Amino acid sequence: MQEPTIHRRQKRLSKITDGLGLGDAYDATIKRIKAQGGSKSTLGMAALMWISHAERPLQAGELCHALAVEIGSTDFRAGNVLSISTLVNCCQGLIAVDKEASTVRLVHFTLQEYLSSHPDIFSQPHSAITEICLTYLNSQQVKALSADPSPDIRDTPFLEYCSLYWGIHAKRKLSDCARLLALNLFKEYDGHISTKFLLGQVKHQGLGDSDACFPFSGLHCASFFGIVEVIAALIEKECYDINGGDFWGQTPLAWAARNGHEEAVEILLGREKVNPDKPDNLGRTPLSHAASHGQEEVVKILLEQEEVSPDKPDIYGQTPLSFAAWHGHEEVVKILLMQEEVNPGKSDNYDKTPLSFAALSGDERVVKTLLEREEVNPDKPDNRGRTPLSFAAAYGCEGVVKILLEREDVDPDKPDNDGIAPLSHAASCGHGEVVKALLGREEVSPDKPDNDGQTPLSHAACDGREEVVKILLMREEVNPDKPDSDGQTPLSHAAGDGHEEVVKILLMRGEVNPDKPDSDGKTPLSHAAIHGREGAAKILLGREDVNPDTPDNRGRTPLWFAARYGHEGVLKMLLRREEANPDRPDNDGQTPLSNAAAYGREGAVKILLGQEDVNPNMPDNDGRTPLWHAAGNGRGGVVKILLGWGEVNPDKPDNDGQTPLSVAAWYGQEEIVKMLLMRGEVSPNRPDNCGRTPLSFAAMCGHSRVVALLKSCKAATPSSV
Repeated sequence: MQEPTIHRRQKRLSKITDGLGLGDAYDATIKRIKAQGGSKSTLGMAALMWISHAERPLQAGELCHALAVEIGSTDFRAGNVLSISTLVNCCQGLIAVDKEASTVRLVHFTLQEYLSSHPDIFSQPHSAITEICLTYLNSQQVKALSADPSPDIRDTPFLEYCSLYWGIHAKRKLSDCARLLALNLFKEYDGHISTKFLLGQVKHQGLGDSDACFPFSGLHCASFFGIVEVIAALIEKECYDINGGDFWGQTPLAWAARNGHEEAVEILLGREKVNPDKPDNLGRTPLSHAASHGQEEVVKILLEQEEVSPDKPDIYGQTPLSFAAWHGHEEVVKILLMQEEVNPGKSDNYDKTPLSFAALSGDERVVKTLLEREEVNPDKPDNRGRTPLSFAAAYGCEGVVKILLEREDVDPDKPDNDGIAPLSHAASCGHGEVVKALLGREEVSPDKPDNDGQTPLSHAACDGREEVVKILLMREEVNPDKPDSDGQTPLSHAAGDGHEEVVKILLMRGEVNPDKPDSDGKTPLSHAAIHGREGAAKILLGREDVNPDTPDNRGRTPLWFAARYGHEGVLKMLLRREEANPDRPDNDGQTPLSNAAAYGREGAVKILLGQEDVNPNMPDNDGRTPLWHAAGNGRGGVVKILLGWGEVNPDKPDNDGQTPLSVAAWYGQEEIVKMLLMRGEVSPNRPDNCGRTPLSFAAMCGHSRVVALLKSCKAATPSSV
C-alpha cells in the first residue's frame, strides 16, 4: 500500500485476493495514517472508528458533522465541518463514498474484519461515540429546534443518528463524561427534538398518534435504552415519578421490559414505590410488553413480583399469553403456561384465543404447545366466526393447517359468519398447498358457496390465483360456471379484474359460457370493458360465441361502458367489430358519445366522433345532446372538441328548452360560457319553456362573473333577468 495516490492504493488493494497479505497491508496503511501527524492523523483514525463502529452506514454529511464536534462544547461550530474528500484523503484510501447511497464505507469487507480483530486500535470507541452524540444533542443549535411542528433540520444532518443510537453506544460503554452529558441532556429533555426521532422508529400497533411524543422524560429514555448507570443516577435525584406514564401511558419499567433490559428492570423493581403491573393507555402492563417482544428473562423477573397479574388483559382483552402466541415466542408461552392463573383458552374482546393468534402467525411450535392443554378449544370461532383453521388457511400457514386437520375436534369445512369456509380463504389468498391439504379431507366441499354465493373457484378467479384455479378445476364437483348471488361467474370476476391467465384457463372448459350475463345483464366482456381490462377483452373478443354488443338490463353495451370510463384501448377493440354499434343508446337514450362527453373522456370523444355512424347531436330521452351534457358537467375540453366538429348544433335545447349555454350558466361554468358565446349561432337570451334565460339562471345562482359575461354580450339585455 505504498502507492503515491488514493486511486492507486485502492487499485492495488482490489488486486489482493482471498485475504492473502491484507493484514500486513492494513497494518502499513494505518501506520501511514498515524504518521501524517496533526489533525490529519486524528481525523483519519476517527473516521475509521466511526465507520467501523456505527450502528448503520453513515451519510457523508453525518460523518463530516460527527468529526466536527468538540466534546463538551455547547456550541456546534459549522466552520469545523470538513469536506468528505478531505476525510477520504486523511484515510489513505481505506474509506470510499458510495455515490448512489451517499454513504461512506470501508474500502473492503476484510478491513472491517481486520479492525474487529484488533480492538486495541481504537481506545473506547463506544464511549467516544456516545460523548460526541450527546455533545451534539446538547448543543444550542439542536436545543433551539422545536419538535412540534417539525423544523427544517437540513443544517443538522447528524441529528437523526445521535437521537436513535446514542443510547445503544452508551449501553456498551459509558464513560463518566458521557454520563454527565446524558444527565445534562435530561435536565430539559421533555420536548427535545431527539424524542421525535427516537419514538418515530418504534412501531406501536394501535398505540395512538404516531406524531405524539410528549411527555417523555429522561427516565423513560434511559429505561428505553437500558442504561443502568444513568437510570440509577436519575432515581437517586428523586425528581422523577418512577410510575409516571409517557404520552402512551408507558412507565419507565414498561420500556425497560419491552426492550429486554434485565438490569434496568431489576433496578426499577428495587424501588418501593414502583408499580410493576401498571397498565398503559391501552391497558398493557410491563409483562404484556415483555411477552410481546419475547423477553424471556424479563418475563421471569416480572412473574416473581406478587403484584403482577400474569393473565391481565388489555383494553382489547388480549393477555400476555395472547401477545406471546401472536408473535411466536415459544419459550415465553411455556413460561406463562406454567402459571396457574393463566387461562390458555381465554378469549379477547373479539373472541380470539391465544391459539387463534398463534395460528394466524403460523408458529407451529406455539400451536402444538397450546394444543397440549385441555382448556384449549382447537375449533373455537371468534365473533366473526373465524376458527384457528380459518386463520391459518387464509395466511397460508401450511404446517399449522396440517396440525389442525389431524384433530378430530376440528371441522375442516366450518364457515365463518360470512359463510366463507377455510378452503375459500385459502383459495382467495392463493395458498395452493393449503388448498390441496384441505381438499384431502372428505368433509370439505370444494364447491361450497359463501353467503354471497361465491365458491372457492370464484374467490380464486376473482383474485387471479391461477394455480389454485387449476387445482380446483381438477375436482369433478366444481362447477366452473356457477354464478354467485349477483349472477357473476368465475369468468366474469376474472375478466373484470383483468386476470388474463385465469380467463384463458376457464375458457378451456366447455361448460363455461363466455357470454353469460349476470343479474344486471352484464357479460364478462362488459365487466372487462368497465374496468379497462384490454387483455381480457381481447381474449373474449376472439371468441365467436361472444356478442360484443350485448346490452345489460339498462341497455348499456360493452362499448357504452368503455366510452363512459374512458378506456380507449378497449373502445378501439370494440369499434373494430362490425356487430358493435357505436351510437347505440341505453334505456335513457344516452349514447356512448353522450356518456363520454358527460364524464369528460376527451380521448373517447375524439375516437367516437371519427366514426361515420355516430350522430354528434343525438339527444337522449330528455332531449339532451352530448354538448349539453359536457357543458352542464363542466367538461371544457370536450366542449371545445365538440364545438370544433362542424355538425354539432351549439344551441340545441333539451325537452325543457334549456340550451348548452343555459345549463353552463346555471352551474357557473365561466370558461364554457365564453366558448359558447363565441359562436354566432348561440343566443344568449334564449328562454327555456319557463321563460328563464341563461342570464337569469346565472343571476339566480349567484354566478356574478358569468352574469358579467352575459351582460357584456351585445345580444343580452338586462331586462332578461
